[in-house]
Amino acid sequence: MEIIPGPLLKTIDSPADLKKLPREKLHQLCDELRQYIIDVVSVYGGHFAASLGVVELTVALHYIYNTPYDQLVWDVGHQAYGHKILTGRRDTFITNRKYKGISGFPKRSESDYDTFGVGHSSTSISAALGMAMAAKYKGETNRKVIAVIGDGAMTAGLAFEGMNHAGVADNDLLIILNDNCMGIDPNVGALKEYLTDITTSPTYNKVKSNVWKLLGKLPVGKHFTRKMAHKLVGGTKAMVSSSANLFESLKLRYFGPIDGHNVAKLVDTLRDLREIPGPKILHIITTKGKGYALAEKDQTKWHAPGLFDKITGEIQKKKFDLPQPPKYQDVFGHTIIELAEKNEKIFGITPAMPSGCSLKFMMEKMPDRAFDVGIAEQHAVTLSAGMATQGMKVFCNIYSSFMQRAYDQVIHDVAIQNLPVIFCLDRAGLVGDDGATHHGAYDIPYMRCIPNMVVSAPMNEAELRNLMYTAQLESTKNPFVIRYPRGEGVLSDWKTEMKEIKIGTGRKLKDGQDIAILSLGHPGNFAAAAIRDLKNEGLNPAHYDMRFAKPLDEELLHEVFHRFKKIITVEDGTIKGGFGSAILEFMNENNYNAEIKILGIPDRIVEHGTPKELQHECHYDAEAIKAAALEMMRGKVAVSPPVLG
Repeated sequence: MEIIPGPLLKTIDSPADLKKLPREKLHQLCDELRQYIIDVVSVYGGHFAASLGVVELTVALHYIYNTPYDQLVWDVGHQAYGHKILTGRRDTFITNRKYKGISGFPKRSESDYDTFGVGHSSTSISAALGMAMAAKYKGETNRKVIAVIGDGAMTAGLAFEGMNHAGVADNDLLIILNDNCMGIDPNVGALKEYLTDITTSPTYNKVKSNVWKLLGKLPVGKHFTRKMAHKLVGGTKAMVSSSANLFESLKLRYFGPIDGHNVAKLVDTLRDLREIPGPKILHIITTKGKGYALAEKDQTKWHAPGLFDKITGEIQKKKFDLPQPPKYQDVFGHTIIELAEKNEKIFGITPAMPSGCSLKFMMEKMPDRAFDVGIAEQHAVTLSAGMATQGMKVFCNIYSSFMQRAYDQVIHDVAIQNLPVIFCLDRAGLVGDDGATHHGAYDIPYMRCIPNMVVSAPMNEAELRNLMYTAQLESTKNPFVIRYPRGEGVLSDWKTEMKEIKIGTGRKLKDGQDIAILSLGHPGNFAAAAIRDLKNEGLNPAHYDMRFAKPLDEELLHEVFHRFKKIITVEDGTIKGGFGSAILEFMNENNYNAEIKILGIPDRIVEHGTPKELQHECHYDAEAIKAAALEMMRGKVAVSPPVLG
């Protein structure tokens, strides 16, 4: 389907073209840019509401600043679609988030306009400050640096660390706080209330406006300097409201709040701020999903809705003839409620992902026992540890790639004290369209190397329920990782009776001869599919679902190494230091000798695409398992007789 940009937008191949437009045409360009995003995302998919909310800001920034010489850093990057379209990627935008297409996030290797690769929140201020410090050191006194950060991302500690340094570093840095009260889900916490106070204080805003109007009429000379004006305004702020004190106390000059959808006002404001040196913050108020009524009304649903009819707003759903398996996240969300109804010590905690991990169900039903703590992974882990010291059983649900941000807390606050916090790592493995920043590739190695840690992965929904049940038992005394992938499982009849799994035990799913396939987690389903095909090739592999990367089922492994000289391991994590490495370590420690082929995520950065495309590229899907087995057993023709036992 051909999507044609509007008459102004189709003339914009770079910000240089944008700067040629008269100021009065910017409103039309914003309308066309917003419509183009709606047209493309409705047909091809992607993140949606965030970019609609910053259309005017995006246009104003590239209109006023000399990008890419002036450095523009977007936080997270969900909102950067307009930025990509205006910086030479309009015609390739239909490939956004597609395999071999452009990235859904700013990416340095993709464009000079993408000054810093992003995907996780709250990095923009620190990165932009680093750029500003380097520019000052190099004598680039005319280079401007701008960080655009949302109020949701502002809750993370890294954002405060960056502001704390920026206030005293004396560098020319502009922080734009895009305040829309939303992350993926509605924002929570004291900062949200604080920013609401700023935006809704009529006394503060009226007095501040009057003061600036007065200052505009006063002569500015040696007896009335900008510094004096700043002190006067600061004193006025302190008199009428404490709202600006947070930023001013960090020595950031505060401006705003202003309407983030008034492109003319933004252009005028940014032009003025461009001439004011030093660290400063501009507070703008926007609406996530602006310009598309349904997205404005339900911003969580329209964060990344998938394909939809842009006229009716109907979101396309896959049509199936048979009942379909649920998403792993929903199995978690419903199972934790079942467990909590029977165990009053169970709590649920997530850092700003209640919809994504489905803790929202427990938050609705048990609001005093399930908490969204905002974009604060470190806090989520240590909060869980604190509760665990008091005998609570806390399910701390964090996406695998986001858990990386709290690694010190996992070691220092949980593992060293051997506290039985239950880490549910959603989005383990290759997540698909979000790409390199979001793949859950590393959690097996980084959790497996920590003393006291249990590391498990369910092959299906029933196993997830069993592992959750096991983790919350009083007899379970160790920190406990349960990792599972994004998306659907394999069982339509998933609500099975929960049973305890002895920690460190796997299971033999199929006996066989000649070659053994050892799988961990969901890829066990790929192995099962490969084994069915291998029967037609004259091979009869054995299949072991190991369930635990730590501790390993040594009894089962002794059986494997006594019986098989050819072994394939399969996992949806990096092959360096992962489950396959654990099997090699076991073989070495026990003086076994076997040929082992490790299938998993290779030692390189994997870009975006559908999970199936990426699993195939990384050679651990059913086809790759089949090919590896045939290669290892080259020359075998007859099906081995079944092994009884």
